[in-house]
Amino acid sequence: MNINHYFDNNVVSIGFDSEQGPVSSGVMAAGEYTFGTSQDERMVVVHGEMTVQLPGSDTWLTIAQGAEFNVAANAEFNVKIAQPCAYLCYYG
Repeated sequence: MNINHYFDNNVVSIGFDSEQGPVSSGVMAAGEYTFGTSQDERMVVVHGEMTVQLPGSDTWLTIAQGAEFNVAANAEFNVKIAQPCAYLCYYG
């Protein structure tokens, strides 16, 4: 397992390998963040919600608990977090 800390410890994730490929489970504190991708990602919100601006879009989408979104490799996306939330990220 790999533990990663981002944005002054406001985002913490634990990465691991699953039968379906690499996955990370993480928590985000309230704040605004920009993430870059190196491979395709499928993000699933498992607690709370996040507001996301996907690559190439001016629109912000609210992703509630149980919902998901995809981001292609080699892209950046913006996230706004009002209350702490948790996610799973599937890579590849």
